[in-house]
Amino acid sequence: MKAITRTLSLLATSLLILVMGCEFNDDEQTVAEFTNLVLAEEFDTDGPLNPDIWTFDIGTGQNGWGNNELQYYTDRPENVTVQNGFLIITARQENFNGSPYTSARIKTDNLFEQRYGRFEARMRLPYGKGIWPAFWMLGDDRNGTEIWPQIGEIDIMEYRGQDPTITIGSVHGPGYSAGNAVSKSYDLVNDRFDTGFHVFGIEWGPNYINYYVDDVLYNQITPDDVPGEWVFNDPFYMIINLAVGGTFVGSPNEETVFPQTLLVDYVRVYKSNNQN
Repeated sequence: MKAITRTLSLLATSLLILVMGCEFNDDEQTVAEFTNLVLAEEFDTDGPLNPDIWTFDIGTGQNGWGNNELQYYTDRPENVTVQNGFLIITARQENFNGSPYTSARIKTDNLFEQRYGRFEARMRLPYGKGIWPAFWMLGDDRNGTEIWPQIGEIDIMEYRGQDPTITIGSVHGPGYSAGNAVSKSYDLVNDRFDTGFHVFGIEWGPNYINYYVDDVLYNQITPDDVPGEWVFNDPFYMIINLAVGGTFVGSPNEETVFPQTLLVDYVRVYKSNNQN
């Protein structure tokens, strides 16, 4: 089991919050420390994913996900496996069920959901035009009685492979979805997301979502920031995927090398000690 060194990270976060008060208006900013670890997916067992935590979305991005993506998501070991302590999601250029690429999209739907807390993943991202990894969350559809964007979407990390220093955090809800999502980008200084591991996370509580990269707080979204209903007070589940193409990133070009790999070191979820 990988060591969990949370105390130093929390201390560092507190110091950074004090330093960054001028940017976020410290008088209005909500900050919480979630220290009760409730899920630690360390990817310590080689082979398939843990079926008690993860399930798969299978199918084509062109028709199934609404983003004009080019890949076909599978559960094959060629596209998703655990090796040497890492989750490895691989996008491949190959004809498969009518799609020119394959990849994988995994989720905790119906296996792990939580309202509020800290959700984080340590990842090394791929590089290349048209490559679109994401770590994100969706709300419960209440047995199909509600649909997106009414259920809400929290994008902890989205990334365009052609922009290796920039990540984006967003929320989607009724009146502010797709191209009208409420978003903010974070630009990594003197480094790239494809050359090393970085921690992407949120701290989420009643009426706020704080966005972090490596425990640097770079954005806070509250009900005052969205032009519609705030739909982030119910349990959400996590999704990790590696898309190819789509409206957000465009298509790969002749300089995009395949296969492309998203490496995930861990996924951890915390809640506060007094949280139900």
